Amino acid sequence: MSLVIYIATMAIVTYLIRMLPFTLFRRKIKSRFIRSFLHYVPYAVLSAMTIPAVFYATGDVLTSVIGAVVAMVLAYFNLPLIVVALAASAAALLTGFIF
Repeated sequence: MSLVIYIATMAIVTYLIRMLPFTLFRRKIKSRFIRSFLHYVPYAVLSAMTIPAVFYATGDVLTSVIGAVVAMVLAYFNLPLIVVALAASAAALLTGFIF
């Protein structure tokens, strides 16, 4: 029964987070600063959730840093996401075997 309560609570919280901006801001936001700020909020939140997970995923910061560097270099050269993810994972794994 408590699992149902947890799921219902999360559904309500998620709904409120998505519904409140539509009810609070009925007119178009004219402030260029606020529009720009709201434009970058999703990217900032996603980065704030992802970056710590990247550096603590392997249990060793060195292997995580090497995997992240490999991912950034490959992403800079516009390689497909699957190639970047697999190469970064392989680099972190090989670094873990070496060290």
